[in-house]
Amino acid sequence: MTYDFDLFVIGAGSGGIASARRAAEYGAKVGIAEFDRLGGTCVNRGCVPKKLMVYASHFPDLFEESQGYGWSPVKSSLDWEKMITAVNNEVTRLNGIYQGMLDKSQVELLQGYGKFIDSHTIVVGDRQITADKILIAVGGHPIRPNILGIEYAITSDDIFHLQKQPQRLVILGGGYIGAEFACILHGMGTEVTQIIRGDMILRGFDDDLRSQIQEAMINHGIRVLNKIQMIAIEKDGAGVKVTVRGDEGTEETVIADAVSLAAVGRKPNTHNLGLENTKVKLHDGAIVVDKYSRTAEENIYAVGDCTNKINLTPVAINEGRAFADTVFGGKSRIMSYENVPTAIFTTPEAATVGLTETEAREKYGDAVKIYRSRFRPMYYTLAGKDEKTMMKLVVDQKTDKVLGAHMVGTNAAEIIQGIAIAIKMGATKANFDATVGIHPSSAEEFVTMR
Repeated sequence: MTYDFDLFVIGAGSGGIASARRAAEYGAKVGIAEFDRLGGTCVNRGCVPKKLMVYASHFPDLFEESQGYGWSPVKSSLDWEKMITAVNNEVTRLNGIYQGMLDKSQVELLQGYGKFIDSHTIVVGDRQITADKILIAVGGHPIRPNILGIEYAITSDDIFHLQKQPQRLVILGGGYIGAEFACILHGMGTEVTQIIRGDMILRGFDDDLRSQIQEAMINHGIRVLNKIQMIAIEKDGAGVKVTVRGDEGTEETVIADAVSLAAVGRKPNTHNLGLENTKVKLHDGAIVVDKYSRTAEENIYAVGDCTNKINLTPVAINEGRAFADTVFGGKSRIMSYENVPTAIFTTPEAATVGLTETEAREKYGDAVKIYRSRFRPMYYTLAGKDEKTMMKLVVDQKTDKVLGAHMVGTNAAEIIQGIAIAIKMGATKANFDATVGIHPSSAEEFVTMR
């Protein structure tokens, strides 16, 4: 049978575009559907605009810390509208770059929602197309929790489009998105209260990393209300009133501006795709795939957040390229989900790779040995601040293999990226010990811990 495309991709986010371009390099005729801006969550509502706002939030501390090095005091204020406009202009610039990349690869872009008619047929707007292979890369969306008055809350997607800076903000949720935005807005001068149901933020990360960040956030002035059992939001004049009840039954009311940021997780965008017209299977809303990203329908594949494996941009890109290499390039390979590094752009920053201490002890028991260091980096001595860096190695004593590395502190992401290479290659603690440190640096602590 003759098809319109060798490959058609639904979703032009990071994973979809990477897959489409790689398949086109192998000579495939490729089309891609996108109803929104190119680049997906990362470029438009995630990694890129968020990191630019992280940078913006650090300047007040830099102005203050410079005085310890002899610089005169700086009086400065944030022009929120200028900052948010600059951020969104950069996003628009990147959208154009993605369009240029698709054009250069001769990938045809169809603007609109893609929906399955059958396993080889998709309708996009008023156009119906057929494809031999189809890749689903539709990403995810923020969850709105079942809370009374949740209609008065915005999601993490909306923060990039606020016309005015909130002076008081309540953040619901203790995941990395909520923690990051708590630090970003606090750094810009907003009074932030973060509400979590557990006793600590960042569930799923190493406990030392979690406690170190939460302690620092509280010390910086972010209010964290934990062990909350009930949350209710109601309109209160120009703002909102958030009522919470703790596990001991005590109630408290927090008054915020016109926004209350809900950051309690994300779900795959698998609704209204027409998957019922195929054999594709879902589990908790996520598309079920095998190690080659293939669904239960032989010619349909899926990558990225819609499969709900590891929801990170580089993972989606790697999954997409592995799919294209295997299906169109004759180079069979699969994505490895072991030792995937990740960062949390809070203040202080954190990064991690490999097993947490808890995961390691569950797997290796008493053979696990922990190497941990906490110290004040040299930078803060003259700045007169008691900011701490934490570094941690999780080691299997039987093999001496480093199972995990975790860091909280300045440039954690940059440092852990290098450490991740060593751990991915199976480095031992002896290998770390034999490596000469760069002095003076925080990073050298990873090769000097005893």
